[in-house]
Amino acid sequence: MLNVARTVRCIDDAACEEVQLFTEEDGEPERLGEYRSVSGLRIDKAKVRDARVFRLWGYHIPIIVDEEIKAALEANGIVGGKFEEV
Repeated sequence: MLNVARTVRCIDDAACEEVQLFTEEDGEPERLGEYRSVSGLRIDKAKVRDARVFRLWGYHIPIIVDEEIKAALEANGIVGGKFEEV
């Protein structure tokens, strides 16, 4: 089990295939300006800085890990995750 508390605002809207943000019409005022949908996710690595494990601000679905942690998970036979470079 992993509890990821750190959130980083680093989604690169322009580099993603498509992003959709929550608007007033969605009827969820507490989520206004957050991401409703992200296709072809890409992050701005310059904004990540030293974060090694984190969730994305406004789009909490994926957990982002750096290459070293990914390798350690795979080397220890951790299963159930899917890794995609973003």
